[in-house]
Amino acid sequence: MPLNPLPLNPASQPVGIWRWADGIASVPADCRRTLGEGNTPLVRSRQIGARFGLPNLYFKLESCNPTGSYKDRFAAVAVSHVLAAGQKRCIATSSGNAGAALAAACAVARVECRIAIVEGAPADKIQQMAAYGADLFTVPGFGRDAEVTEQVLHHIQRLGSAPEAAVQITAYRWSPKGMSGVQTISYELAEECQKPAWQQPLDHVFVPAGGGGLTLAVARGFSELVSRGQIPTSPCIECVQPEGNNTMAGALRDGLERGGDVGVCTSKISGLQVPHLVDANEVIQACRASGGSGHIVSDEAVWEAQALLAREEGIFSEPAGAVALAGALKARNEGRIDPDAAVACLVTGSGFKDKASVERMVEGNRCQTIELVDLAASD
Repeated sequence: MPLNPLPLNPASQPVGIWRWADGIASVPADCRRTLGEGNTPLVRSRQIGARFGLPNLYFKLESCNPTGSYKDRFAAVAVSHVLAAGQKRCIATSSGNAGAALAAACAVARVECRIAIVEGAPADKIQQMAAYGADLFTVPGFGRDAEVTEQVLHHIQRLGSAPEAAVQITAYRWSPKGMSGVQTISYELAEECQKPAWQQPLDHVFVPAGGGGLTLAVARGFSELVSRGQIPTSPCIECVQPEGNNTMAGALRDGLERGGDVGVCTSKISGLQVPHLVDANEVIQACRASGGSGHIVSDEAVWEAQALLAREEGIFSEPAGAVALAGALKARNEGRIDPDAAVACLVTGSGFKDKASVERMVEGNRCQTIELVDLAASD
């Protein structure tokens, strides 16, 4: 039986995440803003799956959202709630993608946007935020040192406590209403898997995790569909973290109930450098309830997965967007998932977000300058 979306009246918002308005934290229709978020492609692997023993491997291309990442789903809902509350200023933190998404959404809504940038954020992402007109600043150690990060977040809360301001950070701990927009990823995956071309249920969804908000959103989205009777069971939600920022994946894998701070993050995977606990403990509970587990991957494995996506699937991803694939390949190699399982990996951000990582990937494959006479000779 086809999945009935959690739909709003199609006549008022026929496309994008707002067609799932009944599954998003309620906001008046006249306050909803959008740049066309959602409806991202789910594509079947043409090369990697067969090569690594996962013939039913799929990629959810969140890099196709308006500013290039899944964070657009969050930003559209978060800023719509800012408008509904009559607030005029959005205060946020970001390593890049959330800031770009919020800055763009604020530009559409004519809301001021001030963002604290984590140390070491890619210059390309900072420039994107600046292009949308956001007010940007950074603090040394923010995003790498757990103690400094907690202090910055404390001050961010104070800045956002003014009546005309609102703190919007991509975590349920800080912005549960905005995060409800990210749950639409699950609604879209479930809808896609109800189509006639699908021959089996979706068994696993691999999700990259920094603070854990995305993983928790995916788990809660599927849980919501199960509770409404729209799908019989949830796929296993698999939490993947870089080994230098293992705040929850190891605890989930090892049967523990709580995650832990890492003190100083040593991973170089931008966007996933969150050394303190944010949504980690809730992620552990939600993933375990779905039957999922935790997976820890090296930075090197992530960069290899990034290159595989580009060269074997034509998918241009930033490193954080390749973490889910790195986790799925490791899980398959370790025999932790069935080779015939239907597996979806979230590709969370575009390669255009992180020039430095692309330069690492293409080293030795540069564009050459040749003389016209040499071109003619090679014809």
